[in-house]
Amino acid sequence: MIKATDITLSYDKQQMVIENGNFTINDNDFVFITGSSGSGKSTLLKALYGELTPLKGSLTVNNVDLTNKTTSKLLELRKTTGIVFQDYQLIEDYTVEENIMIPLKINGRSSDVIDEQVKKLLSRVKLSHKAKVFPTQLSGGEQQRVAVARALAHNPKIVFADEPTGNLDKYSADIIWGLLRDANQQLNVTVVVVTHTIPEDLSIDFRKFSIDEGVIYEIS
Repeated sequence: MIKATDITLSYDKQQMVIENGNFTINDNDFVFITGSSGSGKSTLLKALYGELTPLKGSLTVNNVDLTNKTTSKLLELRKTTGIVFQDYQLIEDYTVEENIMIPLKINGRSSDVIDEQVKKLLSRVKLSHKAKVFPTQLSGGEQQRVAVARALAHNPKIVFADEPTGNLDKYSADIIWGLLRDANQQLNVTVVVVTHTIPEDLSIDFRKFSIDEGVIYEIS
């Protein structure tokens, strides 16, 4: 699913954030990326979903070469990718259900499929009663639950999540981890999560990468 060979990541071509990174993530892996604040976790995630181009090396995600990407190839990748941002990035002028509909519409799903999928996901994140409200009317935990539902709506092949439960209450965090776990186990979605804390009760096999002083390594 993901193969990185000698990738170097930098924002200004002066100070390297990650140097000579090598790793492979397979189909249906559940991967945690850990490291101290400022270590480069979110930077790596941005490279994996195509927002940041590696300065050196090669990076391929779902057969798309992200070191020589074109707009069309990036759009192709995004159609099979779900992204959960740390700050939610919901569209404030859209209702909860309209936010979840976005990837389904982009992927050309029929109205019946969209309605059914949105209803199912709203029930799964315990927000059916808030389908018609706007993001500003939700708590932070509720907004992140909507964001995760949106990321999973179109049944992506891979989901990237940046600190999805960093500042959430346990109730919302448990719902989100349950969604990601079920997507991985039941739908064979590859899940890559940047986090400071790995949940102790996830009940799933996972891999763990750590970033320290610009070096990526796997912890067995």
